[in-house]
Amino acid sequence: MALPCLSVTLSRDWCHRRAFLAAGLRPSVTILADGAVIHCWAPARPDPSRLPLVLLHGFGATAIWQWSGHLRPLRRAGFDLYVPDLLFFGASESPRPDRSEAYQARCVMAAMEEHGLRRFGLVGVSYGGFVAYQMAAMFPSAVERVVLCCAGVCLEERDLAEGLFVVSNLIDAAEILLPQRPEKLRQLVRLSFVRPPRIMPSCFLRDYIQVMCTDYAREKVELLHALINERKHLILPEITQPTLIVWGEQDQIFPLELGHRLKRHLGDNAQLVVISNAGHAVNLEKSREFCENIIKFFHGSAYTDQNGLKV
Repeated sequence: MALPCLSVTLSRDWCHRRAFLAAGLRPSVTILADGAVIHCWAPARPDPSRLPLVLLHGFGATAIWQWSGHLRPLRRAGFDLYVPDLLFFGASESPRPDRSEAYQARCVMAAMEEHGLRRFGLVGVSYGGFVAYQMAAMFPSAVERVVLCCAGVCLEERDLAEGLFVVSNLIDAAEILLPQRPEKLRQLVRLSFVRPPRIMPSCFLRDYIQVMCTDYAREKVELLHALINERKHLILPEITQPTLIVWGEQDQIFPLELGHRLKRHLGDNAQLVVISNAGHAVNLEKSREFCENIIKFFHGSAYTDQNGLKV
């Protein structure tokens, strides 16, 4: 009988958790009044002299998988990091049927208040950027500055049918963004990275799907539908905080046009940094440039593109 593949995914998960613990973060759980549960990694000993920074993960990850590689440079730059799992990712969940990013925003904000945060910086990647945008719009007195990375908040439902994306309907989008078969996970990786791994063994992909993609699968499909159904960017509120928009030049999940659309929507209040030779996973492919721009933005310096040019 053939031996099953070693769970590389669980091994990586352990490594990510160790990275969070080594960075001085500890897991916590906040139970909200409506029964929602928000799991969050927060400083074991918050330091009032450091800038509090909330990091929101994207659709294909959890807090520890998205952010473990960024903890060291951000901590070194003087940030106290708060890294929650969004609802139906990791250990966060809710009994309510609301799947909107506005509800996600309210839950994250309530959890941050429980941690004693009254004013903080905010970074959201992809789906986390949708939630970050809502938090900035709904809680302007709390969110001081915001970074939106490859967050297609200005997309419209008609963009699917008009060919802006590699898929033309929500069913196809869900099959890729919520992969349940190795071939769909391969497709997602190839769409997300400019230089994806050449070899992706099916046993490893099945292992990843089993560990990362099976819990709350129905709820995640509902999140995706709530995100796109009847969406029009013309009714998107304008946020007033200084905003940094970061995009991978070759993003195939949320094409760069959406970054330019968001810049036009926010006007002079926002700056757009486009990083070359990077796709939707720009935060992973170009981790150093990504962190450098975050640090300079929150410390008030001019931020730069990958060539060191001021933007």
